[in-house]
Amino acid sequence: MSPGALLPLAAVLSALGPGIVIAFLPETRHGLRTVLNLAGALLQVGVVTLLVAEAARGNAYTVRIPFVVGTEILLQTDPLALLLAGLSAALWLLTTIYAIGYLEGSPHRSRFFSFFSLCVSATLGLALAGNLFTFFVFYELLTLATYPLVVHRGTDESVRAGRVYLGYTLAGGLALLVGMAWLTQIAGPVEFEPGGVLTEGAADPATLAVIFALLVGGMGVKAGLVPLHGWLPVAMIAPAPVSALLHAVAVVKAGAFGIVRVVDEVYGIALVTSLGLATPLALLATVTILYGSLRALAQDYLKRRLAYSTISQVAYITLGVALGGATATMGGLMHLVHQGIMKITLFFCAGALAETLGVHRISEMAGVGRRMPGTMAAFTVGALGMIGAPPTAGFITKWYLGLGGLGVEKPWVVGVLALSGLLNAAYFLPVLYVAWFKPPEREWPASGRRLEAHWMLLAPPLVTAVLALLLGLLASTPFSALQWARLISFREVAP
Repeated sequence: MSPGALLPLAAVLSALGPGIVIAFLPETRHGLRTVLNLAGALLQVGVVTLLVAEAARGNAYTVRIPFVVGTEILLQTDPLALLLAGLSAALWLLTTIYAIGYLEGSPHRSRFFSFFSLCVSATLGLALAGNLFTFFVFYELLTLATYPLVVHRGTDESVRAGRVYLGYTLAGGLALLVGMAWLTQIAGPVEFEPGGVLTEGAADPATLAVIFALLVGGMGVKAGLVPLHGWLPVAMIAPAPVSALLHAVAVVKAGAFGIVRVVDEVYGIALVTSLGLATPLALLATVTILYGSLRALAQDYLKRRLAYSTISQVAYITLGVALGGATATMGGLMHLVHQGIMKITLFFCAGALAETLGVHRISEMAGVGRRMPGTMAAFTVGALGMIGAPPTAGFITKWYLGLGGLGVEKPWVVGVLALSGLLNAAYFLPVLYVAWFKPPEREWPASGRRLEAHWMLLAPPLVTAVLALLLGLLASTPFSALQWARLISFREVAP
């Protein structure tokens, strides 16, 4: 095995190693725990950056580790894998900084950060998975790693949310397992390949359609596709860093990313279309986009409104790949990155408001922009990005999804994007109005700091808000998410 081939393993283990050590640290070892957390996050950023640089030079690495009979753990560094791996590594570093500040003085921090690291390691593993079996292993490991984070507070409400979360995700995992086993029995071990590995003659169309439904249904639970989304609003009881990670990088992205793998690299969009599955999947994504936005309108609890927004926004990824065509796929893949950065900004801000001022509901936010201008400025950028306002990253996504829809002769996509944008504005703009233009209705708690909040709660959302702007303003530069998504989409759809 060449030294370079060890890099994918290093990417996965860079989070796992510190997590194992942290699990055995006493609560009082705050300094060492912080050093391990930051060292692991920085190491992972370094390794993933090196892998991206190697991929840009045309070098890809593969690691095969024999597992049980007939299966193997396969890690590979193809461009699609590195899209999610890069997002995960970058946002894990920022979320780690945020979580250290958020949980300052809280109990059970060693337990929290141990599972937190395991969660990131599982996300890197499924991002780099080169076959369906490896994807499944890390997909389920992600479920087990995130459950303790959801119930971290230990309240009755959090325990109930954990049960709901576990029920949904384990049911999804079972569907994925059945689909994977059935497909393996028909076609042998399934490795991901651009354009897909299955042919129309692999099995009768009805069998292929049922297996497709099992795979996409199993992944659709984590992606929050309607009607499999019920766990997402309930899981909002988790601490803000967990919500940020679940909605931007880990769980929902794992589901959406898996759907991309199945559509483009297991079946191939041509086979999905010929089986008559592409249009129903696009319609399911459309229903999810509109349903999530409509439900968000009625929420006063800020994190719950953001949760329904996630349900809607993540479905753009599924819509893009289901439409087929390189441009629509490019729009969907871009949104995998853009939504992650914009949504983590919003959850960072929601957590900072709750921790600093005790504000949890939109009806409590009157005048909060004057008390925490930096936080609300970041929130404003994230919200405008979700609406799709130029020059944010969200505008770039919706622009290419619209072009993609027209390119495959589905003009109704433009109507869906326009309606969704209006709904996004209807549930985000009132929040901004209340925060910036309404006078405060109560005295805010004294900060006792020079800054409006703990710097670890303020800096991460400011950084991600700037990124959300730069990804829009610099979309045409060579190393933007747009250019990386273009490379992948033409590789997947028009190889």
